[in-house]
Amino acid sequence: MHVLILGGTSEARRLAELLHGTPGLRLTSSLAGRVARPRLPPGEVRVGGFGGAEGMAGWLAEQSVDALIDATHPFAGTIGFHAAEAAATAHVPLLALRRPGWVPVEGDRWHDAGSLAEAARLLPALGRRVFLTTGRMGLAAFADLAGLWFLVRSVDPPGSPRPPRTEVLLDRGPFTLDGERELLLRHGIDVLVTKDSGGAATAPKLTAAREAGLPVVVVRRPPVPADVPVVPDPRAAARWLAERLGLGVVHGPGSG
Repeated sequence: MHVLILGGTSEARRLAELLHGTPGLRLTSSLAGRVARPRLPPGEVRVGGFGGAEGMAGWLAEQSVDALIDATHPFAGTIGFHAAEAAATAHVPLLALRRPGWVPVEGDRWHDAGSLAEAARLLPALGRRVFLTTGRMGLAAFADLAGLWFLVRSVDPPGSPRPPRTEVLLDRGPFTLDGERELLLRHGIDVLVTKDSGGAATAPKLTAAREAGLPVVVVRRPPVPADVPVVPDPRAAARWLAERLGLGVVHGPGSG
């Protein structure tokens, strides 16, 4: 049996670890190639796009893929729709592995935004020193905010255009609560901007912002295909695969 994981997330790597070594299973993880030095999962790895839904459907057929797991980032854009179309064309069962989004708790001062452009429009009324944690892509939405100062945290260096008053912090999660507290204090941050990525790796910034009483602009997730089954974690995805493909017990670290 051949399983293709559309990856690039910690959940995708964890799923690959759970499945690796399962008898009778060929495992391939596909990475978009947007990160210079990605953390590679076990098993076969391909890097780069497929050429849209049609190209992905062709790859699924050529490589005799028996199941497709979409474990891409919640903000990966159109890949979810391409996966749904490709799976339907190639008659391959598809499962989406999507980490749950964050939920505000008492004390949070969240401001909802439907896009990065909307987040940028909200900022001038909320603060002057911005901690921008939306990644290196999309900084153009904030490029006209010359009156604000930005701390931009990303894995790889961002390109242009970007805000004129910007300091770049290259770092990769998971992050600690103590580290996020110190960072907000050291840079005098008075407003945080984040995408609703979900998960625990980058959640401590929300706790630190709540403790400091800071406003947080939270960019909503983009729409996803409505007719694709969804599970919230790698173990559930591994169970789905085991039942769907008749693999029996899924092996791998921590699978017992």
